[in-house]
Amino acid sequence: MTALALTPVGFVNEFYPNFWWIPAGILAAALAIKLPSIIRLWKDPLLRAVGGLLLLACAVFVFVAPSTIARVNRLTGITNFSAPWVYSLLTAFCASCLLLIITWRNGLSDRSARTRRAMRGVIAVYSGVIVALWVLFALADVPEERLRDIDTYYANAPYMRELILLYLLAHTTAALVTNWLIWNWIRTDGLDAWLRWGLKCLGFGYTLQLVFDAAKLTAVAARWAGRNLDWLSTAVAPPLACLSAVLIAVGFILPHAGQYLHDRWRVRLARHELRPLYLLMKRVNGGGVPFVLRAGPELRLIRRETFIRDVLLPLARFIDEERRGKLHDAAITLGFTPDRAKALAAAMAILDAVDARGEAPERDGAGEPDTTDLLREIGAVSRALRCADEMRAVRARAAAEADVPVVG
Repeated sequence: MTALALTPVGFVNEFYPNFWWIPAGILAAALAIKLPSIIRLWKDPLLRAVGGLLLLACAVFVFVAPSTIARVNRLTGITNFSAPWVYSLLTAFCASCLLLIITWRNGLSDRSARTRRAMRGVIAVYSGVIVALWVLFALADVPEERLRDIDTYYANAPYMRELILLYLLAHTTAALVTNWLIWNWIRTDGLDAWLRWGLKCLGFGYTLQLVFDAAKLTAVAARWAGRNLDWLSTAVAPPLACLSAVLIAVGFILPHAGQYLHDRWRVRLARHELRPLYLLMKRVNGGGVPFVLRAGPELRLIRRETFIRDVLLPLARFIDEERRGKLHDAAITLGFTPDRAKALAAAMAILDAVDARGEAPERDGAGEPDTTDLLREIGAVSRALRCADEMRAVRARAAAEADVPVVG
């Protein structure tokens, strides 16, 4: 490996032909992750917009790869046809980002004149930019095919110079406005944690896009001044574009995927927390919930909760309410919080009820307890069943208090 290849510029130059496929692959994976939700909730315009934006971003990195540039030029028979095509995709991506941020922040139900005016303005301006790019390309003379450095190679060519400057200014403007909208949004109160982290990823991603634009514009301006800083465009800008694309993809996906994963984790955790009480009720009932292969986590949680309550309701008649009250008082004496003391007392009362039912299975139970709190707090009771040491301490305290003679 040469000394040049050991430098960052040399590294990028060596791997440039395959460099652009990295963000394209990441964006395609992000789109694949999001696709099931988009298909399932196709009527949600925000999800469709996120999917369209990811598809557009993926297309940009696919068509900017040197091998794709050469293939498109060869198929169309027009030298450097890929230039206005890639710039048009990039401009459309900028417009999509602005439209999505405006819609996302203001809400789909916002139909105010100001929001509609802003969206129409974005569409009109960036559509005009795309048309102007193709007009300028038709007027330009670009006979030599450039796969990597067309921005700097034709920086002084008539019409091509204006084309390059136009797309860079349109991209910079979009990045500036999007950054301003995002960072202002982050500073507002009451944001969901997943949304805030997603916005931060978007903010850093669009900040990197501004650095990308600065590198490109500096390299082009250097050509105008008769200097050569092409490495800023060919070696510095590409990694910035790749990292920016990854952060933007994560930023748009994180609020939705994060909330989805959080909800799934919450459901699975709730089902896991019910396991001790479920196993105890299985022992009482002689069997548990039948396994259903296609049942999702939410349905399995509901079935487990229903099973526990169905078994617990008749078992509650064996609960000794006086004994339960003494256990509760003992737990309070030991310093447990009222909610924790109630859960521990209920857990021990249920264990005692299971033993009482086992000793006299033919008896139907004589108690008539108020089961409202018991059936509602099955999660807390199940968690208490895991704490054998705490229950032993409460039982010992209750027994000690029962042995204390009454004076007077």
